[in-house]
Amino acid sequence: MKRRNEFLVGISVLIAFAVVVGGAIWLSETDLGNPDVVHTARFREIGGLGVGAPVTLRGVKVGRVNAIRLADNDWVETDLKVRVDVVLPAKPVAIAASGSLFGEWQVTVVDLEGAPQDPELRARLAEAGAPGGDTWPGATLPDIGQLTQQASRIAGDIGLITNRVSGALDSSAIQDVRRSLHDLREAADRLAEFARRQTGPFNEVTSNLAVTSGEVGAASKRVNALLGRVDSATADGQIVDIMNSTRATAADLRSASSDAKELLALVRQHERTLTRILETTDTLLTKVQSGKGSLGLLARDSTLYLETTAVIAQMRQLLADIQANPRRYFRFSVF
Repeated sequence: MKRRNEFLVGISVLIAFAVVVGGAIWLSETDLGNPDVVHTARFREIGGLGVGAPVTLRGVKVGRVNAIRLADNDWVETDLKVRVDVVLPAKPVAIAASGSLFGEWQVTVVDLEGAPQDPELRARLAEAGAPGGDTWPGATLPDIGQLTQQASRIAGDIGLITNRVSGALDSSAIQDVRRSLHDLREAADRLAEFARRQTGPFNEVTSNLAVTSGEVGAASKRVNALLGRVDSATADGQIVDIMNSTRATAADLRSASSDAKELLALVRQHERTLTRILETTDTLLTKVQSGKGSLGLLARDSTLYLETTAVIAQMRQLLADIQANPRRYFRFSVF
């Protein structure tokens, strides 16, 4: 009986030991069939990431965080234990972020080309990948607490802006807005009335355009007829005759122009003589007008005119008397 109890105790201890070992293996998420590969990622800071945090690829858990340590130049290096059968991206990068609202963090492995396009995140990845080597570039996204703080600050700013807008939009401002809307409505009504008034002139303009189009068509027909006449005249040789006449006229005009040029040249040659004659004539006319010289006296004294008139009258009387009594003045004898 005593040996049986000892046997049962031994079996119980072995079962408990197996359960503890199995639980430890299960809690450590160790895959005894597939060995893991450790990759190192470089971060500036890791936020709430801790050892044992899951490592995911496209939303599927492929490993866990094995170790976290400080490195040179203010870097933080994290060892990521990933299953050996996982096919990793061509340019893997590690992004640490909060995985839930309860503060659980995880590392997501993505390709560099498929990483979020946030400028700050891209700058961190570029900085982490600058040293090169086999270490993956890493970056950390803001956690829920930081986002909540930013949201709270944004909400405060929005509340401040709302208070300022409320202070600006008092009763007078609302009345001004109402007056502006009323004026805008009146302007819209006036514009609509103006459009209705302009409908008639626009229709008249349209009618005029139609009439003008008809007249243009008639003019086009006339032009076509004129072109037909010109074509027929060209066929009969009339255009050639006109051109020949035009050439002859142009030759005559050139000849006349040449004669005019020669005349002008002669005038230029005798310009001094003409000037002298004009000056002499002007002097003579001036003397006549002033009464100087014989012509001046004749022009200004009426005695000569009167005497000349009297002589002409006497000559008329003499001619009349000769016609009446020719024998008194003439005698004719044949023998």
